[in-house]
Amino acid sequence: MAREPYCASVMKMTMHIDEDVLDRVMKITGAKTKRAAVEIALNEMARRHKLKELFSQGLGLTPDELAAEFAPGPADELDDHGLKVAEDQAPYGNKPAAS
Repeated sequence: MAREPYCASVMKMTMHIDEDVLDRVMKITGAKTKRAAVEIALNEMARRHKLKELFSQGLGLTPDELAAEFAPGPADELDDHGLKVAEDQAPYGNKPAAS
């Protein structure tokens, strides 16, 4: 029998979880067990909340500086999806030619 990794704060509980939602989370995350899917979802929620807290602090920038950091640049620097690109992208599935 495989041992689970040690964790100082583990709580065993019974929960009623919507099976459709749980199945969807398992497919999205690739989790192999329901327990893993729940842990991934909980960790992701905690991560998102932490990011929200950090962004609400403004990252040390004024509102104008923050807006400028996320504003798109000139059109020639954007790819077909409006995203900034640093270099030409290789076609999907092909490796870029060696220089």
